[in-house]
Amino acid sequence: MKRSSPARGKRFATFTAAGALAAGTLAALAAPASAAVTLPPQAAGFDYQIGGAYTPPSGVQIVSRDVSAAPASGKYNICYLNAFQAQQGADGDWPADLLLRDSSGAKVVDPDWQETLLDLRTADKRSRVAAKVGSWIDTCAAKGYQAIEPDNYDSYSRSRNLLTASQAQDYIKLLSARAHGKNLAIAQKNTPELAANRVANGLDFAVTEECGEYEECADYAGPFGNRVVDVEYTASGMSKACPEWKTRISIVRRDLYVVPQGTSGYVRKTC
Repeated sequence: MKRSSPARGKRFATFTAAGALAAGTLAALAAPASAAVTLPPQAAGFDYQIGGAYTPPSGVQIVSRDVSAAPASGKYNICYLNAFQAQQGADGDWPADLLLRDSSGAKVVDPDWQETLLDLRTADKRSRVAAKVGSWIDTCAAKGYQAIEPDNYDSYSRSRNLLTASQAQDYIKLLSARAHGKNLAIAQKNTPELAANRVANGLDFAVTEECGEYEECADYAGPFGNRVVDVEYTASGMSKACPEWKTRISIVRRDLYVVPQGTSGYVRKTC
């Protein structure tokens, strides 16, 4: 599996409703959805390794890796899953009717990564997709991960209006239940416009791409009680994220394709 497109080029406007919540409400929202779930440490050293695993640099406490990789020893490990789209070239791994198609029968494809969107329009289809992704969640648990990162939550925004935010949330609730049943925390990936619904959706913390660059960190930090893990891809993003957020959330800069250390193009910087 590989990572989703950072920023996607289809960002929603920044949502600031979280900032208006009362402090007492924020404290209540910060509680994990399951008592058996372990949340990531706050404002901790982070490394985003979903493009390939390598020995975490000194000071790293949180590591995100693809489900195909083993977790990093002695770290808080987040297991990456492409949960809302088929991997490029892997459409054949899915039943044909679970691939989203338009009225002409053509597959609806994410233009950035050439990944076909999964069809979540009915309860039956959501259940069947969740069953397959659930087997990956079980794999994460068996390997010893502490959390999962289901990517492409915002795929409805690229669905040509065939999918809705409500359908995405109904589906992610199924993944939340499966994760919590395995004592795994579950992250909300990006999608700031749905962050305020995180308790109802069973989501425990946030993994964000470029919340600094797009000035969205507050949109996650409020509802998730600062349990936010952010990856930036530019110096600009770091310059925006670090001054305000480095003592509150976990931040790292990585290269766009998050290649392993020692590979051409590798970038990793901290605040």
